[in-house]
Amino acid sequence: MERIIEAISEARPGPKWQALFHHHWAAYRSWFLSDGPAARPLYLSSRKALATHMPELLQTYDLLVELAGGGDLASRFLSLYCPPAYLRGCSQAVWTGSPPILVRNYDYSPRLFEGTILRTEWNGRAVVGTGDCLWGLVDGINEDGLALSLSFGGRRAVGEGFGVPLLLRYALEFCRSTQEAVDALCRVPTHMSYNVTVLDGAGHYKTVFIAPDRTPVVKTLAMTTNHQDGVEWHQHAYATATLEREQALQRHLHSYAEDADRLVRAFLRPPLHSTAYRRGFGTLYTAVYRPLSHELEYLWPHASWRLPLHGFIEGSRKVRYPHVPGSLEILH
Repeated sequence: MERIIEAISEARPGPKWQALFHHHWAAYRSWFLSDGPAARPLYLSSRKALATHMPELLQTYDLLVELAGGGDLASRFLSLYCPPAYLRGCSQAVWTGSPPILVRNYDYSPRLFEGTILRTEWNGRAVVGTGDCLWGLVDGINEDGLALSLSFGGRRAVGEGFGVPLLLRYALEFCRSTQEAVDALCRVPTHMSYNVTVLDGAGHYKTVFIAPDRTPVVKTLAMTTNHQDGVEWHQHAYATATLEREQALQRHLHSYAEDADRLVRAFLRPPLHSTAYRRGFGTLYTAVYRPLSHELEYLWPHASWRLPLHGFIEGSRKVRYPHVPGSLEILH
């Protein structure tokens, strides 16, 4: 299976984002309605939730809704309030040397991968990261050198809150430091459990365990996989090898404490790099975020793509994921 990953730059939402919406909307619409239209909150309650918890995003949200045509379903979807449940894998770690880096593997199904890298200045701050749900981010960095990435928290609980890609967008749009991002992540409700690792240009880092049914937990933790304080969903833990990957990260952070390049290369081989594409937990890319140089670098076992926040150049890459049959037409 081959996927095209596109790097798109648009300072303000406009025709490029609109084209992205039209390209993916049919697939996202099907996903959004997968439990029936009554299962998702109505427009007014969705917008009210956004206004309550992330009011700084309202202007951008309204503009995106307008570009999407102003329809009811698109408006409800774009709020990312109480979306359908979804699962990911992922490993992430902070190398705490000089200069510090945040490195992560994004483990997910190639069929469900949006495949966009967005560079924006929607609210006056330059942001670049991996897009999801058309305006959310699963990892990213801003012009202040603040970098974040997420991994699924390995819990079944689903509640009233926002899809976590919008939380990362919010933090990168309006926060400058690790502490500011941690405060934002702890304040906004999430609809599922996630682990968000945060690193800023000063080298300060935290991992935040967020969940819909319990108080956020903030730890000075340099790595995380797909569980929180302990394994709670054993079937998912086994399928994603979360404990094996955690143990590998612990070894690598110790062994490569003086060598960032060797740590990064470890993400390109098992057990951190997964080929479980058929089961939806294969590694789609490795991302390396460098806060001091404001750079994102995508890596695969035999290729790389450097994308500086300043001097960002649009383009595309074709990536092949082995052993995945069938078409690519359905997202989420």
